Parts: sequence; structure tokens; C-alpha cells
Amino acid sequence: MFNMEMKKRISLELRNRKPAEVVELVVDNCRSSDGEVEGLTDEYSELEILSMVNIGLTSLSKLPSLPKLRQLEVSDNTISGGLDTLAEKCPNLTYLNLSGNKIKELSAVEVLQNVKNLKSLDLYSCEVTSLDDYRESVFELLPQLTYLDGYDQEDNEAPDSEADNDDEAGPPGDDDDDDDDDDDDDDDDEGSEGDEEEVGLSYLMKDGIQDEEDDGDYVEEEEDDEEEEEDGDEDGVQGEKRKRDVEDEGDDEDDE
Repeated sequence: MFNMEMKKRISLELRNRKPAEVVELVVDNCRSSDGEVEGLTDEYSELEILSMVNIGLTSLSKLPSLPKLRQLEVSDNTISGGLDTLAEKCPNLTYLNLSGNKIKELSAVEVLQNVKNLKSLDLYSCEVTSLDDYRESVFELLPQLTYLDGYDQEDNEAPDSEADNDDEAGPPGDDDDDDDDDDDDDDDDEGSEGDEEEVGLSYLMKDGIQDEEDDGDYVEEEEDDEEEEEDGDEDGVQGEKRKRDVEDEGDDEDDE
């Protein structure tokens, strides 16, 4: 799509949508015929993100009113001024990338004071960045600004975009799956320990039951032995009695 006219590129990017349905529009590397914004109208009322990188812009004066626009990327163009139009046409703008443009003086940046919601401004590779006390001066001129060229006044880096955070975090649900796997492993370990305890307990109980049964058998055997001894004693007594009776009978016969 290099060197395609801006109007045609915007028409292609609609993809059978109505302008009011477009929230994000990227027309990088196409060609503006006169250095002005072309093919973009007030009909793009829902537009929140607009990227026009390297399309030959020299001015933003023909930018339409975009009340919901939050991010504007116009790096690698030849814009040198005329930024005062942004306060009126893009009142909710929070991020502006002017890197690689022809911004030479602080006065060109000062007009952004009226863009009250502006939080982040990039001026990489603009001549203005070579001025003495450049960062201190810009933060002083634009008190609403939080980040300049990706860093705040204490040199803390701006957080990554939401998309970058999502990439770093990985696909949704991965962490939860990992946690679930860990939980499953823990459950398996606990289950194994529980099974071992149950087996051990069952084994002990089984041994205990077996011991009781063995004790019972031993008691029964002792009782049987005692009964046998008693029977033996009775037989012995009866034998002695019969022996004495026979001897007595023999004595009686001798007396006769």
C-alpha cells in the first residue's frame, strides 16, 4: 500500500463499514497529495485511535473534528507547527506521537497547553530535543503531561501498552491452568499419602484381627487340653476304684 493515495487507502480501510462504526484507523505509508489530511471527515465520530505515519503530512489544519480520539500517531512526517488545532478538534487526546517531524522550537509545543487531557507526548528525532533543558522546559510548559518521550520527570519509564501487557502475560487462562495443574499435583500427592495411610491402617487392622483370631484359637486349644486332662483324671480315678473293688473281692474270697 506504499504510495497509495490517502483517500483511496481510507476507503479500503472501511471494509464495508460506515465511518461512524470505525474505532481504529491505520493508514501508514500511504501518500497525502498536498501535505494535508485527506478523505477523513467528521463522520468518523467514534474514532479513538488514528495512525498516519510517514504519509507526507506538513500540517494538521484539515484534521476533522474527532471528539473521541485518544491516540494520534503522526510520526515521520514534516509537520513543523499548527498544533493548536488539536485542542479544538481532539479535546480527549491523551497520547500524541510527533517523532521524526520538523518541530524545532518550544513555541510549537507550547500550544498543546490547551489539550487538557494530554498525558504522553513523543518528540523523538525532532530538533527541539537538542535544546538545553529540553525536558524540564516541556514539562514546565505542559503541566498536564505525565510522560515525555516515554519517561516521566523522575525518569521512570511509561508502562507498556495494553497489547504489550497481554503479550507478556501470555494467552488468557494460562496462569489459571498452571495453578490448576499445581493444585491437581497437590491433590494427587495428598491422595497418594491418604491411600498409603489407608493401606497401612488396613494392614494393621488386618494383623490385629488375625492376632485376635489366633488368640482365640489358642484359648480354644487350651480349653480342649484342660478338658482332655480332666477326662484323663476321671478315667484314672475310675480305674483306681475298679482296681480296689477287684482287690476287695479277692480278699473276701480268701477269707472264705
